[in-house]
Amino acid sequence: ERRLETDGLVHERVSLSPDTASEPLARYVYRFASSLLSSVKGKDKERIAKQVELTNQFLQWLSGPDGAAEEDQVTAERLLQVHRQGDARLGTGQVQRPSIPLRHSDLIVNGPKDLRVGREIQHELASADRVDVLVSFVKWSGFVELRDALRAFSDRHGGAPPLRVLTTTYMGATDHEALDALIELGADVRVNYDTRRTRLHAKAWLFHRETGFSTGVIGSSNLSYAALRDGCEWNVRLSNVDNPAILKKFEATFEQYWDEAAFEPYDRERFIKVLAARRSSQLDALAAVVRLHPYPHQTAVLQALEAERLNGHNKNLVVAATGTGKTVMAALDYKALCKRLGGRPSLLFVAHRREILTKSQATYRAALGDGNFGELLTGSDKPLVGRHVFASIQSLHGRRLEDLAPDAYDVVVVDEFHHSEAATYTALLNHLDPRILLGLTATPERTDGQSILHWFGHRVAAESRLWDALDQGLLVPFQYFGVDDKTDLSQVDFRAGRYSVASLEKVYTADEHRARHVLRALSERVRNPAEMRALGFCVSVKHAAFMAAFFNRHGLPAVSVTGDTPTAAREAAVKQLAAGELCAIFTVDVFNEGVDIPSVDTVLFLRPTESATLYLQQLGRGLRLHEDKSCLTVLDFIGRANRSFRFDRRFRALMGGGTRAEVSKAVEDGFPRLPSGCSIQLEEEAQRSVLENIKRTLSNWSALAEDLVEDWPLATFLERADVDLRELYLTRRSFSQLRQQRGFVQDVADNAITRALPRTVHVDDEDRLSHWRWWLDQARPPKPDPTDPRQVMFFALLGQSRRKLDELGDFFDELWSDPVLMSELRQLFALLDDRRRKPTYVLPGLPFQVHATYSRDEVSAGLVEVRKGKLLRTQGGVFKCDRHRCDVLFVTLEKDEKDFTPTTLYNDYPMSQRRFHWESQGNTRLESSTGQRYRNPPDGWRILLFARQAKKDERGETMPYLFLGPVRCVSATGERPIQIVWELEREMPAAWFNEVKIAAA
Repeated sequence: ERRLETDGLVHERVSLSPDTASEPLARYVYRFASSLLSSVKGKDKERIAKQVELTNQFLQWLSGPDGAAEEDQVTAERLLQVHRQGDARLGTGQVQRPSIPLRHSDLIVNGPKDLRVGREIQHELASADRVDVLVSFVKWSGFVELRDALRAFSDRHGGAPPLRVLTTTYMGATDHEALDALIELGADVRVNYDTRRTRLHAKAWLFHRETGFSTGVIGSSNLSYAALRDGCEWNVRLSNVDNPAILKKFEATFEQYWDEAAFEPYDRERFIKVLAARRSSQLDALAAVVRLHPYPHQTAVLQALEAERLNGHNKNLVVAATGTGKTVMAALDYKALCKRLGGRPSLLFVAHRREILTKSQATYRAALGDGNFGELLTGSDKPLVGRHVFASIQSLHGRRLEDLAPDAYDVVVVDEFHHSEAATYTALLNHLDPRILLGLTATPERTDGQSILHWFGHRVAAESRLWDALDQGLLVPFQYFGVDDKTDLSQVDFRAGRYSVASLEKVYTADEHRARHVLRALSERVRNPAEMRALGFCVSVKHAAFMAAFFNRHGLPAVSVTGDTPTAAREAAVKQLAAGELCAIFTVDVFNEGVDIPSVDTVLFLRPTESATLYLQQLGRGLRLHEDKSCLTVLDFIGRANRSFRFDRRFRALMGGGTRAEVSKAVEDGFPRLPSGCSIQLEEEAQRSVLENIKRTLSNWSALAEDLVEDWPLATFLERADVDLRELYLTRRSFSQLRQQRGFVQDVADNAITRALPRTVHVDDEDRLSHWRWWLDQARPPKPDPTDPRQVMFFALLGQSRRKLDELGDFFDELWSDPVLMSELRQLFALLDDRRRKPTYVLPGLPFQVHATYSRDEVSAGLVEVRKGKLLRTQGGVFKCDRHRCDVLFVTLEKDEKDFTPTTLYNDYPMSQRRFHWESQGNTRLESSTGQRYRNPPDGWRILLFARQAKKDERGETMPYLFLGPVRCVSATGERPIQIVWELEREMPAAWFNEVKIAAA
């Protein structure tokens, strides 16, 4: 530290975390001990003996009073290899060892004087117990190169080798003969059958060894002769001894890929058909052999729809960003309804174009595995049966609609539901009365200001974020640049949540200064502006015309397209842009939705957009996949904003959600967590403007009070002020106290209950909320019963954990004597009840709902674990509850918020939605009573798994746990600690898995 100060370097300190301190301390000890041991003097044998003696003395001291076990003592010999009888090569008595020692890592470059990766893989196979392979493609030439080593590996395992291979059909590069040969050897092969795109560019081998000396090869080599032998390839050979965290991460990521629906068991006939269809560009044939599986974000939507219907909401709106697969979700939802309702419920699917109808019909057929499902009803198509109909809205009017019985269809699906306020849609929706109504839209906010939510009880059932589609590779990634445009909007008129259009227009068209800045930014960020296909979103018709004229004067062909532009001229402009005859179209809210130009590769935000939904719609115009673009370039021109403008809304939209605090942190940190391939960069001045704007309103009690212009109910305030519920309670004060500040109520309590309100917003199951809401609606409190787990959970949730349980009655009396606080709790719990969007499931014998969320105190309360009259406050990651015959496991996935800590990150993690990898306490052995109970629990004994992402949430509050439910052990290896793979009784919620999984989508 003194040397750093002498050199004039600034340093930063952070306290060690109890979860991760062992790693940096051990590294320091290693460096110190290595230096000390190397300084020992003497002849070779004497020197080695002294080094061994010093090492054993240190181990004895470090092990404490009992000393180190004899097997932990070191000797002057180094273990060279361990193998089973019969594994050795004929006549040698030895197993072929890798050229690189098993305890070391190295770089292999296939150079003339270097190792060849193919030969090293052969050597690694000779001593591996299990092998996992991940490659983009497998060539016959590569298989032949490794065939003898693979056959020997197979023979050692009796023809059933633990060899797993993940590969793809991308570009048609994989040879089916190579996969056939791997299958013949006994390998388990899974393939991603999407030939058009792949997210799998990794090439890696993992060689598991039960001795702990596992190794991996990660680099550039696919399974081809050139890559293995003489290609200009770089690969890193990693050892579990010196790089355990990387191999743990490899193993965890591979397991998650292996369980993804996108990777399916190899089917020779199907594989050949897929490649043949790709080579002949037969897209229909390709669709016929590519099976329909939900992506995780689609599964989350399906689960939300299930929950809504279980709660009695049968008219539901799904808001899904462009490219997230709305029709796929609708088709899979119908498949689930078939199972739930029995048979094939009658179906009416409505859209406004025949092209959409034919694609939708094909999607439903793929989902149901029925190539004859459904009939078309359009101007030229008439159904014969009419039970499952894909109809154009134009065909459903007049006499045909009048003759249709309101209950003729069990299920009605309306695509592009934002058109519902048009007369034809309104007439249809008013006429029909289906059992199930499903609306699909990417555009819940109409540009004409009319709401569509009244058809759905003013609620959105589920949303599929743009983020999800990007993460799954369904859209091209974006490169976002926030550019300081040197304008000052701080004094521009801002009313009713938006800038004055006339005032903005005056600023932007007064001279060419800003327009020149736009051109300069394009020249710096776009490879060749003359070849770009850009959409520029402007503030007004005059602004759009101004920008088009400016671009034309500077040699970039452009036009302006507005609501006044004739349809023919608008369509011509779109064609010219797609053909490359135009570089840019400048518009005002015309291309927000409904116009598909996949070749658009640049989006210019030339106005401050107040609506996050509108912002995403405009961004989405450039995110469609297209063969000529690898990403979308986004230039957002940011000036100094009016104090009332909300920058957090657009960045919250880009990030896929979050509070203002989370957005502020992301802006400061450079947006470290974005979908794969995406980036957000803010110029220094733009970043400063954004941060000042966000922090001005961040947890600002006075600003919240200003937003409460009337004595609104809680839900109304959150909607009108556009404040997140968690954000309100981020202030650690109550809504009632906010009302008091505005003079709407008097004498609001400030006590343990009000201070506990921020810790209630996680409650998300019908069981707790229905009981508590019923109590709060009664004039008198329930009769106190310290043995009733729901009463005790209510007691704990509202900040009473430190009180004795015999004070339960006093607590009820205190609460019921405060009508203001009672009113807030009623409103809060009603809001939480209305926001429930995932199904939860009863756990017999306990008051917990699987997939509901609980604080640690609530878990103790639910078990009614009492010590000395008070609730037991459990510590550590495990708790044995004899009373209810269960072990409760508390898991925090991110052990340390301060640093990225790879050594602990991969101890506990979800391997798939059904399997969870967990590490026991450090002193647990396989044969101990605890280890045996985990592996083979007695009859009636349950292992209950609670998990959370981190210790603290963005508010600094202790993060609650998601109850993943009962689990059973499917494998247990090692000891002190034991590595256990749990199988869940129920798949974990898709949205949570998607959030916490390690692997990219």
